[in-house]
Amino acid sequence: MNVFIINGGQTFAHSGGMFNNTLTGWTVEVMKEKGFAYRVTNINDAFDPMAEVENFKWADVIIYHTPIWWFQLPNGMKRYIDEVFTAGHDNGIYRNDGRSRKNPDVNYGTGGLMQGKRYMVTTSWNAPQTAFTLEGEFFDRHTVDEGVLFGFHKMNQFVGMTRIEGFHFHDLEKNATPERIAEYHKTYVAHINQVII
Repeated sequence: MNVFIINGGQTFAHSGGMFNNTLTGWTVEVMKEKGFAYRVTNINDAFDPMAEVENFKWADVIIYHTPIWWFQLPNGMKRYIDEVFTAGHDNGIYRNDGRSRKNPDVNYGTGGLMQGKRYMVTTSWNAPQTAFTLEGEFFDRHTVDEGVLFGFHKMNQFVGMTRIEGFHFHDLEKNATPERIAEYHKTYVAHINQVII
């Protein structure tokens, strides 16, 4: 299996992207143990959009690692996706939006070229998990995937990929104790070993 790992842990202001660097390392370790071929891109590095398109075309599975800033993808991760997916127009990522001129009201979002490929996303948050699960808390009991990542999942569906269940890391700014990170390491590795087969 070919796995393309995108490290979206952007270096900006007070964020050094350190957790996502660690997380990318955990993912690489699992890929090595499984004997899978893998490639890694760090969005902080200079990149050639056409070369990145080739990584998407090469991969069977794409794994996105991204923090969430102000309830969205960081600007560097968004820029990476905008440039790479645009370079992939009629070049392996998507052909068009799927509609025809004869009936433009239907089939929107069916023009992707990445059928058969799967993707997984991890997110890292300052927000605690209870902000999503408790009645009256900030996210009104909407999950990460139903809320903040709704558009991200639709983007991947648009290009034809199938979603693998992701993994979300919470309370990493105020409560990133060594014990919590060690427990996250264990549960994440178990998760990825279960879903990336």
